[in-house]
Amino acid sequence: MTTLQEKPPSSFPWPPVLYAVAILSALSIQAWVYPLPWLPGTVGGMAFMAGLLLIAAAVFIDVRTFAELRRHKTTILPTKAASRLVTSGPFSFSRNPIYLSNTMLTVGLGLALGNAWLLPAAFLAAYAVTKLAIEGEEKHLARKFGTAWHHYAKKVRRWL
Repeated sequence: MTTLQEKPPSSFPWPPVLYAVAILSALSIQAWVYPLPWLPGTVGGMAFMAGLLLIAAAVFIDVRTFAELRRHKTTILPTKAASRLVTSGPFSFSRNPIYLSNTMLTVGLGLALGNAWLLPAAFLAAYAVTKLAIEGEEKHLARKFGTAWHHYAKKVRRWL
């Protein structure tokens, strides 16, 4: 039987589902419902390059975050209770580096693919993740780690 402190923050993996829905919705809207024009010429090429850089940065942050969680022997899964409060590595600049990188990936895809729908989709997904996952995860961390969590939360911003 799990104690209150061991109870996971969520029973459903909201973040990956929300970002997947956002990406698939934006791609579908662009392809079949209401295609939006994209930036022409050099500006479009620069947006493409910026998108590739954002995608690369997102992958880098994810890899570093996964390694940091593994190093501290705690879970990456949003449906599992945290066993450690990780504040180093990517967690030193964002309390939610995986969700930040998912947002960056979605924006990067929008820029690289020339799909303007992915830009608002990224921010809608980030808002939904905040409401459906992050707020619950933060309550879980506050219950489990108390003062250490509160000091960390004062020092490091939720997103950036």
